[in-house]
Amino acid sequence: MAEIIATTESLEQAQHLLNAGVDWLYAGEDEFGLRLPHSFGRDELPALVQLAHQAGKKIMVAVNAIFHNDRIVKVADYLQFLTDLHVDMVSIGDPGAIHVLQTNRFPLPYLYDGADLVTSSRQINFWGRHGAVAAQVAPEVPYGELVPLMQHVDIPVSYLVYGASVIHQSGRPLVDNYFSFVKQHQERSDRQRGLFISAPHKPETHYSIYEDINGTHVFATNDVNLMPVLTRVHDLGIQYWKLDGLFVPGQQFAQIAAAFVHARDALATGTWTADLAADGQHVIADNTPANRATDTGFFDIDPNEVQ
Repeated sequence: MAEIIATTESLEQAQHLLNAGVDWLYAGEDEFGLRLPHSFGRDELPALVQLAHQAGKKIMVAVNAIFHNDRIVKVADYLQFLTDLHVDMVSIGDPGAIHVLQTNRFPLPYLYDGADLVTSSRQINFWGRHGAVAAQVAPEVPYGELVPLMQHVDIPVSYLVYGASVIHQSGRPLVDNYFSFVKQHQERSDRQRGLFISAPHKPETHYSIYEDINGTHVFATNDVNLMPVLTRVHDLGIQYWKLDGLFVPGQQFAQIAAAFVHARDALATGTWTADLAADGQHVIADNTPANRATDTGFFDIDPNEVQ
């Protein structure tokens, strides 16, 4: 049965997520992790780890930033901190950070998360041979490519079944640079501002964009929602379902997580029906923020059309 990983923005939301039945909490600090709903500093993270472990659940910490020389030197100390907290797993995408993890022999299992680079079983198996216990498959990999991929992977994989899907990251503060160029006042460019950009001649596009310590992040117009196709996701044998609540606050995200937990359990017991799928869709529609929309992303796209 698949295990469900859910991001969290606070201790309160984490408790709701645990009550909803998620198996893993996913959190971290902006200095080391990418696109997190909240940056859990060293003073906050211990309480989150304790909360998960007291509930008999696990926690994965993001160490998947792209590290330049000024930041890679901080990784060993952070991994020691996570080791001392008895974190259950870390997600890492930078080979330099993996090197730090392994040369220092930190006893931390790692999920390889190279973002949109993780598109083939050969790449996943390569990182499996280099110590990864799981890998995050890019959301751009459609069903037609997931079928052969799942037949040849040697380690478990995680796949995004709900949430925001990043389509571009730049280490530069592009929004601030733009407003500096045109000499207009810009109060802030972080996630809370709720900024969007739109492609020329495509008024329906509204790509979410924000900046943080890791640069500029641009997301697809619609968030991923695989509730309508969960039967096929289940049949693929994907071991981890990832839920990303970056743009969904508080208990709304917990309600969505509960819908996916219920779906996972029904699929595992052979009681999943079209009516239950429709109920899950209603829960998602009721709790997804009004300024966002969802679809199945790349899942049903012909692999020949993914360019």
